[in-house]
Amino acid sequence: MSEAPQAQGETLQATSQPGLLGLHGLTVRRGGRAVVRDVSIEILAGEVTTLLGPNGAGKSSLVLAVGGVLGLEAGSVLLDGRDLAGRRPERIRQAGIAIVPEGRRLLTELTVEDNIRVATYALPREQAQAGRERVLELFPELSRRLSAPGRMLSGGEQQMVVLAQALVSEPRYLLIEQFATVALGLAHHAHIMEGGRLRFSGLARELREKPELLRSAYLLRGSGAAARAPAAEPPPAKDPG
Repeated sequence: MSEAPQAQGETLQATSQPGLLGLHGLTVRRGGRAVVRDVSIEILAGEVTTLLGPNGAGKSSLVLAVGGVLGLEAGSVLLDGRDLAGRRPERIRQAGIAIVPEGRRLLTELTVEDNIRVATYALPREQAQAGRERVLELFPELSRRLSAPGRMLSGGEQQMVVLAQALVSEPRYLLIEQFATVALGLAHHAHIMEGGRLRFSGLARELREKPELLRSAYLLRGSGAAARAPAAEPPPAKDPG
């Protein structure tokens, strides 16, 4: 992907069909404004789907709403015929959907070991142990840092811990609020959001082969249609801890 414009976005990885995560008509309000407007995306199991768009497009709000962190005004989140909209975050995680929020949201005063343990509190003991072993195999560097507090880790190590927290429950779908520029090179399908709405949905190779499609979506910000949309999302609420 070209450097201009710099892509910002989410990676969504894998309707009511088995093996399909269906986001249907999602609308999210923050600060009294609709920051996600009637967005529908289907994510196939085993595939990488990337969601791109400029800052303030609504990407973060969409991912946080799917994960249960933000409430939905309308829409459904269907997995295996179950509507997860409105469920608590831990229930959504148990159902098989994990999110990695933007930034390194780990507990900096806790050790690496404790950060991983916190992410397993709702899991049965055997599943928690198996998940711990799995993430330490994926990130062997963390095995040597288990007793280190989060604040002492490098940026890369902190990111490993955040990913480990999401993967420890062995989710079927992982929604990551970063790495979208990298993901476009791996993705099967791609979507572009601007002003809270989807502006493009199609095969990722279309964007790889025709970067002007991506560039034109970013330029919508200056158009009349975009001018009527919210200019930016309200900042996320700070964690009470």
